[in-house]
Amino acid sequence: MEFVPRPSLQSVRDLTRSLALASILATAAPAGAQSSGIRTYCNPIDIDYRYNFEQLNQGISYRSGADPVILTHKGEYYLFETIGNGYWHSADLIHWDHINPDKWPFEEIVAPAALTVRDTVYLMMSTFWQRPILISTEPKTGHLEFYNRLLPPLPGFVPESLPGSPSVAGAWDPGLFHDDATDRWFLYWGSSNVYPIYGIELDKSKRLTYVGTRTELFLLHPEQHGWERFGRDHRDSTIKPFVEGAWMTKHGGKYYLQYGAPGTEFNAYANGTYVGDAPLGPFTYAPYNPVAYKPGGFVQGAGHGNTFEDVHGNWWNTGTPWLGLNWNFERRIAMHPTGFDADGQMWSDTRFGDFPHWAPTKKWTTRDESFTGWMLLSYKKPVRASSSRGPDPVSPTAQPFVPAWARDSATAGLASFVPASVTDENPRTFWLAASKAPTEWITVDLGNVYDVKAVQINYTDYNSGVFATDSSVYTRFRVSASSDGSAWRSIADLSKETHDRPNAYVELPSPVRARYVRYEHGYVAAANLAISDIRIFGNGSGPAPATPNGFTARRGADPRGAFLRWRPVRGAVGYNIRWGIARDKLYQTYQVFADGPPSLELRALNVGQDYWLAIESFDENGVSKLSAPVHTP
Repeated sequence: MEFVPRPSLQSVRDLTRSLALASILATAAPAGAQSSGIRTYCNPIDIDYRYNFEQLNQGISYRSGADPVILTHKGEYYLFETIGNGYWHSADLIHWDHINPDKWPFEEIVAPAALTVRDTVYLMMSTFWQRPILISTEPKTGHLEFYNRLLPPLPGFVPESLPGSPSVAGAWDPGLFHDDATDRWFLYWGSSNVYPIYGIELDKSKRLTYVGTRTELFLLHPEQHGWERFGRDHRDSTIKPFVEGAWMTKHGGKYYLQYGAPGTEFNAYANGTYVGDAPLGPFTYAPYNPVAYKPGGFVQGAGHGNTFEDVHGNWWNTGTPWLGLNWNFERRIAMHPTGFDADGQMWSDTRFGDFPHWAPTKKWTTRDESFTGWMLLSYKKPVRASSSRGPDPVSPTAQPFVPAWARDSATAGLASFVPASVTDENPRTFWLAASKAPTEWITVDLGNVYDVKAVQINYTDYNSGVFATDSSVYTRFRVSASSDGSAWRSIADLSKETHDRPNAYVELPSPVRARYVRYEHGYVAAANLAISDIRIFGNGSGPAPATPNGFTARRGADPRGAFLRWRPVRGAVGYNIRWGIARDKLYQTYQVFADGPPSLELRALNVGQDYWLAIESFDENGVSKLSAPVHTP
């Protein structure tokens, strides 16, 4: 279907002016093109997430991606994930092309293990039965071969982990590891709120069959580790938390056995690590856990991923943010800069983790230099739309519509059809247009003229009716901008896009001065046009906000948490609470917006560990100086 622009609202004079301005951008490549001028990425990463067949029997269709593994292989990158109908390839960690392999292990892969050793990629699926390992020396071509047809039954496996199965034999949520120094191979696995993370050695001479029996490595201890408690912000005490997603990284002679906890369907999903001197331990809990943690902001959750080194020598940690509108396990994929301090402490930088970041072109020298400094311009800004279904979009008393499939403790009361939803930084609310015709549009009024540098369009699957991953599934749109609401110019044109981009991130070739930003619809394969958020990034010309005053932190009777308070900063968009185990190691971040109360109960701390905490404010112009850290024993 070709893109048909909506009728222009400009006079002939304004149109002439617009055409003159647009000529400046005439050489800009479409946002979907693999242009060397594109320098940034924004979480959730911009790939064609596949429609998920897990809930086919429920009549719900939605895109999803989870449990990522990104590998660096022969100078390029490969992404494997849950139910991807193949995998993705990238040369730069920005542009990703989906690859349909010529062999696939009989059914869709869930929580895969993937590893590159020398010139070969190894791929293993999660399984409770016997399944193959596949290999490829040229994964870009999609050609895979069977390395072994069926692994033998896992020795010492716990049959009760899959009730009713007489022949439990495989590893769920596997992680493969090759120790370059010794040329030994290992497998780690586990996904349970009963059983631990396991490990076992593999025999390369026998096509990675098992050596000996499994070793029990560790369980969760939520009574000691606040972040391992289940639920939103670790507040559900009725369900035991889950440990899963094992991944091993060797660095500086130490073995970092990472894991995801406490559950994928909440904002608090995170990655932690145990550290040992040998591949099968013994392992010691890292006192700075969690390593990757992102409970606030638009992209929430950072658990169950992997750690990889890019071609420049920079480290990254991937994870699985939670979406959870159509189904509890509706998710996306994110990646965050990561590293290791000289003393061996592992860290992952999720500060502004859903704002634009520079893609790597060299080795970083500081942990903050990948952040562009492009700020969120669109939060809670006024919106006008061509149409809307559901409650009255202008009524402040309009009640949110809650679909029957969203009425549970995780999502109840969150679904909404009103246009204002596109600027609320909540992926579980959305604007639903009256049609999906190319005449539909929605405009954000930023309130002031800013330098607009990037836009992210986040589509929602609402009664999508799509159960396909073929070439009919793609997204098309244009983005226009105006400084006065009268003279408009196109700043991004995806009217010929051939890929599905449910989280389309568009970096502009150069900054555009604008107060109004308009999405003009083209095409979606789904039955409805629904957009959760239009996120606009750039910079204002004013000074950065003030540092919050009066910041205090107090541990309560339960030392797994702390009560934080501060005095609001006039005009701030939000605040970052930053904390860590030393004054100069404030590596964790909890982002909150300034229209909420100036307080937070932080429930992610470890018993017996001292912490230092500080706060910064941010707005459209930039970020304040960090407050003086306060100590809480």
